Formats: sequence, C-alpha cells, structure tokens
Amino acid sequence: MSAVNESIMQRMTLGHLVEHYGWELVPPFAGHVTVTSLADDLDSIEPGALFHPGHDMSMDALRRARRAGAYAAIVPTSERDTLSDPDMPLLFADPTPEEVGTLASQMAGNPSNTLAIFAVSAATPQEGVATVDKLARFLHMLGNPVGTISVGGSYSLERPLELDYPLGIIDLQRALAICAEDGAAAVVIALNDLTVRAHALEAVNVDVLGSSLPAPANADRAMIERMQGEYGFRADEQMRVTSPTEESNTLAQYASEGDDAAERSRLSLAIAMVLAAGVRRNNIRNALRVAGDLQ
Repeated sequence: MSAVNESIMQRMTLGHLVEHYGWELVPPFAGHVTVTSLADDLDSIEPGALFHPGHDMSMDALRRARRAGAYAAIVPTSERDTLSDPDMPLLFADPTPEEVGTLASQMAGNPSNTLAIFAVSAATPQEGVATVDKLARFLHMLGNPVGTISVGGSYSLERPLELDYPLGIIDLQRALAICAEDGAAAVVIALNDLTVRAHALEAVNVDVLGSSLPAPANADRAMIERMQGEYGFRADEQMRVTSPTEESNTLAQYASEGDDAAERSRLSLAIAMVLAAGVRRNNIRNALRVAGDLQ
C-alpha cells in the first residue's frame, strides 16, 4: 500500500483540472464530478478518489479502481484510442512530476506551507537516519512538535507512521498532511533513495537543507540545483543551506564531550540547521544544557 489514507483531502472538480492543466476529459460533460483524494495504486483508493496509476495502465486496473470507489482516472494520452468504456470519467494527460506534486499538495491541503521543513542529506542512508533522529530530538527540546520522515522510522509527533519506502510524491504529501493535522510545527525529512523516490518532494517547500558533507565555498546554488534535480523540492530565496560550521562544532563539543566523533558531527549539523532556521544561539545553549548530551 503506497499511501496513508487518514489525512483530510481537499475537494476538486474534474472541470477545474481541465481548466488548470489543459487535460482532456472524456466524457466532456463530467466536469462537475468532484474528487476528494489522489491515489496511485489500487490499495490506496477510497470512495471519491482520482486514480493515477502512471505507466501501469490496463482496462482491468481501471475497472477494479471503479469498483473500489474511484470517481475518475488520469490515463496517458497514448491510450486515447485503445481503451474501451471503463464506466468512469477519464482525464487523458501526461502530467509532469511537478504537476503531480502540485496536484497532490493541493489535495492534501498544501501541508508544507504550514510546516517548517528540514531536509537532511548525508554520505550514507544510515548516517542520514541517525542525523534526522538527532535533529528531531533537538527541535523537540527547543519546544517544537516534530514529525520525521525516514526509512529508519517515520513519526507524526509521538505516533509511528506505517509507510512503504521509498515514498513517492503522493505518499509524501499525505504523510506531511498527517503531521500538519496532528499539530506538528516542523518535519525532518531524510533525503536518500531508501526513504524517498526521485521527485518525491515535488511541490514541497524546504526551509533548511542540511548536508553532513561540507560544500566548497560559494557552492550553495550548485548543491541546491543538484538536489532539486533529484528530489524536486521547491527552494526560494529564503531557503537556507548549511553544513556543520565552526560555531555549531563548538556548541556540539561543549554539549557532548563524552560523545564519539560521529555523534558530535550529527549534533553539529543539527545545531547548524537550527541556527540557519533563525533560532538564537542562547536558546540553543539552554536546550543543550537541559538535554545534556541528548542521549
């Protein structure tokens, strides 16, 4: 199953999709049909869903989707002359990952607009998992309700999210929506191929991008473009890119003298990302003092 089905979805008419994206609707008079969720596999379909199976298209899949409660489906334009009547409206389109991400975000209530998104890149998936956990616990110590999305364990505040990894575009938006509905202020995402697929972060606004590997001076733009090309997130002028700094290293050493080098490095990146988000140094020092070595 590739999606969490409990998040509240936004209603949208097929006519709106035709008007906004220029897709072809058959039959044309079905523009009033309202869909309430987006699903990319049969197990994720709920009554009212818009089914988007991507390349796995067949008449049998469409009929099964209709029986499961789908109100409509997006099908490739190459299938325009080969499909017989599936007994539900069809949108013939070849949506880009960006369009799918925008649609999934809209139907999930644009959750990344209300969350502070911290994205962590590391040398290995295992290192990324450990750093995500460190950063999430540190944000919690600073008084922030936190969600995490990581192959090592995803959580909305304290409750686990049962997800199938790596996450696709729709899965990620729904996980973010659940975190937002639960009252999270921030979500930490592990950027690695075990956690998320290519383009999974389309339409996700990232606030702080952190890398455990220091980038060469003035290389922020190149790093952003490389990561965007891979994962598809949105990056505006306010997004901050950081790696461990001299200041974060000093604070990490002060807080965790007994930790090994790997733990100090993870804590340093967590501190650097929180500093990049605008948290004051004194608040960080106080949190570190209370948390001890965060173990």
